[in-house]
Amino acid sequence: MRQVIEAAETCCRRGVFHRDIKLENLIVNTHTMDVTLIDFGCGNLFHETEYHTFSGTEMYCPPEFFETGKYFARPATVYSLGVLLYTMVCGYMPVYTDREKMQHWLWYLPSLSCECSHLINACLHPDPSERIPLEQILLHDWFTISPSDMEDERPVLVMQEELISQAC
Repeated sequence: MRQVIEAAETCCRRGVFHRDIKLENLIVNTHTMDVTLIDFGCGNLFHETEYHTFSGTEMYCPPEFFETGKYFARPATVYSLGVLLYTMVCGYMPVYTDREKMQHWLWYLPSLSCECSHLINACLHPDPSERIPLEQILLHDWFTISPSDMEDERPVLVMQEELISQAC
């Protein structure tokens, strides 16, 4: 996740708005574990003013676009990163009920650490002005606290497999 965030920051710094950060646009080198952000086909030149057209994948589209028809590059990028992180740690895309809980700051998944849940909420905040700034994501506790200091963060898929085997 760190590498994807670094790639998104680099894009913005270099004047590129990717506009389609998602799982399918990541390539992982299995030998080095390097992650590459690909497919800039929906991309655009980065600017600080509003965008009025959406290009990319709807599930990663920030809610402000659906509400107002406009959005800004950095908060939209943060929202996409939040959907990506959610999908990576939960094993599925956020569903409507999850997004509704996030709008009221109620979302929490017991299998995740408080730090991870907080970061997801900070990225997916419905108000773009309240979303964590892109440049501060890597300073969040989820990235800065050592794993031994965190709560047990077991992958959801492993837990689901355990539940299935217990039920059968």
